[in-house]
Amino acid sequence: MFALTFLGTSASVPSAERNHPALLLEAGGKRMLIDCGEGTQRQLLRSGAGFRRLDRMLLTHGHLDHVLGIPGLFSTLGLRQASDVMTIHGGPGTLDIVIRMLAGLWGEGRAPISVQFAPLSEGQAVDAGDFTIDCFPVRHRDTDSFGFSFQSPARRHLLSDRLSALDVPDGPLRGELAAGRPISIEGGRTIDPEDVLGPPSGGKKLVVIGDTETTEGLSRHVADADLLVIEATFLDRDVPTARDYGHLTAAEAARFAAANNVRQLVLTHLSGRYEDDEILAEAATIFPSVRIAADLDRIAV
Repeated sequence: MFALTFLGTSASVPSAERNHPALLLEAGGKRMLIDCGEGTQRQLLRSGAGFRRLDRMLLTHGHLDHVLGIPGLFSTLGLRQASDVMTIHGGPGTLDIVIRMLAGLWGEGRAPISVQFAPLSEGQAVDAGDFTIDCFPVRHRDTDSFGFSFQSPARRHLLSDRLSALDVPDGPLRGELAAGRPISIEGGRTIDPEDVLGPPSGGKKLVVIGDTETTEGLSRHVADADLLVIEATFLDRDVPTARDYGHLTAAEAARFAAANNVRQLVLTHLSGRYEDDEILAEAATIFPSVRIAADLDRIAV
């Protein structure tokens, strides 16, 4: 299962209700941030998530509203004597911005905590065992932006009725079958995993796309996602402005979800120039399974 906590859902200008962009992802006992806008550390406290076991950061791009929270978070982790190494994934240009920002505060190669930088290129970025993280390039103005696809594998579970019918005893032998290995039981009979395993089930796909000026070329990464999180900074009546600033409209995001068999759509990176009801109405007309993210919302997939 993937659990997302929306720590910040505003566009570039925050409001009293919406903080700068940041998401907390929890899966398989691991916790990581997707972007880290200004004020993220306080949002972690407000959400109740805190700072424990936070050791990875995925940056969609290097615009300041997505990275300015890093120094403050690192200062707090340093004061708390966090021992985990923080790994920061981002495009080469994005990492250069972060490295220079940290160097300007603490000196070259120095920071309050141990940091590793992992440049992104298209393909698998992380194999966390219970799930994988793939990244793919996204077009947003002059940045080297990336989106992220999180996938947990479908698993085949033992069928209790088949185990009973074949007299497979409880214990390690069942574990061998679950792992896909044949066993021999009393009487010299061989039981093959195919005899007792059900069809694959339970695999999940979560896709997170930050700022983007187009959805062109992204369908293969988003197709059949259980949940798509994507920006909707403008409404369709302001398409020319959206193009000028390199962003999507709510209608464009909804059409993209509908065309790619997405199960649920969550819109974020929202401008204060619109009411939430306006944004939701524009998207829901095209793709009904949509919601508007609010700060501190928590969604499980």
